[in-house]
Amino acid sequence: MSERKSESRRGPMGGHGGPPMGRPVQKAKDFKGTLKRLRVYLKPHAFKLVAVFFTAILSTIFSIIGPKIMGKATTKLFEGVMSKMALNKLLPARDQLTKLAANKATATPETIKKLDGVKAQIDKIMSLNGGKIDFDYIGRIILILIGLYLISAAFSYIQQYIMAGVAQKTVFKMRNDVNDKLNRLPLKYFDSRTHGEILSRVTNDIDTVSTTLQQSLTQLITSLVTIIGVIIMMLSISPVLTLVTIVTLPLSVLVTTVIAKNSQKYFAEQQKTLGELNGHVEEMYTGHKIVKAFGHEEKSINEFNEINEKLYKVGWKAQFVSGIIMPLMGFINNIGYVLVCVVGGIFVTKKKIEIGDIQAFIQYARQFGQPIVQTANIVNILQSTVASAERVFELLDEVEEIEDAAVAESIENPKGEVQFHDVKFGYEEGITLIEHMNIDIKKGQTIAIVGPTGAGKTTLVNLLMRFYEIQGGKILVDGIDIRDLKRGELRKMFGMVLQDTWLFNGTIRDNIAYGKEGASEKEIIQAAKAAQADHFIRTLPEGYNTILNEEASNISQGQKQLLTIARAILANPPILILDEATSSVDTRTELQIQKAMTELMKGRTSFVIAHRLSTIRDADMILVMNNGSIIEKGSHEELLEKEGFYAELYNSQFTSNNIQNEAV
Repeated sequence: MSERKSESRRGPMGGHGGPPMGRPVQKAKDFKGTLKRLRVYLKPHAFKLVAVFFTAILSTIFSIIGPKIMGKATTKLFEGVMSKMALNKLLPARDQLTKLAANKATATPETIKKLDGVKAQIDKIMSLNGGKIDFDYIGRIILILIGLYLISAAFSYIQQYIMAGVAQKTVFKMRNDVNDKLNRLPLKYFDSRTHGEILSRVTNDIDTVSTTLQQSLTQLITSLVTIIGVIIMMLSISPVLTLVTIVTLPLSVLVTTVIAKNSQKYFAEQQKTLGELNGHVEEMYTGHKIVKAFGHEEKSINEFNEINEKLYKVGWKAQFVSGIIMPLMGFINNIGYVLVCVVGGIFVTKKKIEIGDIQAFIQYARQFGQPIVQTANIVNILQSTVASAERVFELLDEVEEIEDAAVAESIENPKGEVQFHDVKFGYEEGITLIEHMNIDIKKGQTIAIVGPTGAGKTTLVNLLMRFYEIQGGKILVDGIDIRDLKRGELRKMFGMVLQDTWLFNGTIRDNIAYGKEGASEKEIIQAAKAAQADHFIRTLPEGYNTILNEEASNISQGQKQLLTIARAILANPPILILDEATSSVDTRTELQIQKAMTELMKGRTSFVIAHRLSTIRDADMILVMNNGSIIEKGSHEELLEKEGFYAELYNSQFTSNNIQNEAV
């Protein structure tokens, strides 16, 4: 239980960046099929995706060329420095040899030969660069590099700009499809799943798809182009050095694979334990009053410490094992750099390659490993993304409500007459809950539905409002089959007050006005007065402008119920459904509400689901349900005279109440 709750908050990937190295990857059941469906959403943006592809390639190419050009500047700088050093050595030697050659006593043929050699070397240096560093050439190289990197950045910006639009438009359509689907799904779907699971698909899973489209897809293109481009550039410099660099690659892959495989089990255990911890904390905070009331604080703390200790141990192992990947990768890469430097140095001394090429090659070698690791990580992210998309598509493939009739009936002035004719229903195929149900309810009658828990009382109301579809028979409202009416039109005829109150974050005025579109201030106040809510509302500091927080915890449970009753009164429907509407209020308030309800129900057909039988004595008809069937029906007095199931229920409650009163 706790694990599921925590998962719904964290999402399938624990965030938006995808699973880190070593973390278990969520895989799709049908990778190809899901990818094919995802392509349908991307198809309208095919031209933009092609543009993204080419801009990503161009951006990467302009970036890759940089080190090779920078190497030329390094070579030119090196040549300038070396020639200057050589010239500084040759000039004194030339001057000395010139003096010796000028003196007849020392002007030997050997001295003159040496002088000619030194002069030739000096002339060669002077003809090349004059013994100076060619800063003009280096400056031009720098300007070219700035231009290349600016062009690369521009293409990268265009790529990100286009892809951001594609990603957002894609998930925009996906969210709209999911929202439309949720509106068409039957109540059965929501009853069979937790709210957290549904929210996870609507938010976390779609966000995962969005992030991957916007970031990981372009990163994948860039990484692949970088790998190919870097290999080409390294081969153009030196095939031997390229081979030396690639030799270390299998070792990197082996280390990464072995460590990632071992760390996965620890990450899986970490996620499971984190779910247990979150579930425990949620339960303890939700029920902290009960924990304190029964004195279980120490037990709760001990349980927390036990789970927390377990999470610490498994989390430490997961992070340590996955954390040694990068140091080992760095060690292996450094071995590669050492080999490149040694072999490259030998090649430079033998004039096979220039020193600037070594500098460029080392840069390429550093760029080579990163996109490989990044590509492997993105592949994992794509697997998790396709799994998230699959979960969204599973929701979109759910069986929908039966469509409204093409030519729907309408009821202009509903009376509120309801008939059940031989109705058959079951929540699951092959299991019948209600069979051969027949009820005939006249306009303005109050129908009470009683019975033990699970008898089918709420099911009856769900069928009446078409939250569930019947398997046999028919239900009529004013003589028209409810399946021939549009669901929206049908449900407008009903006003509901449920045992579980629902109020949204907003003012009290807005919550009451929810019952009728465009309700005036006068109508809202009248509804509040009829529901006995006006008095307590006016005692609040802001009155009708009081803002209810997200859980409406700034008013009592009884006051919440009064507001939902006021909302139903404002709606002024021809048919009322009251599901134990007064269960959360005190006895005095209940009596006041009962009076208001009696006035409200005059002239309206009312279905009252009741657990306290004392509240339904005046009902026109009482339906006694058990195991999905109506086993008794009649007025309060008629059912008591039968001395059947209802009389047994009523007497047991009456006796229980008397015992409680005597005890008091």
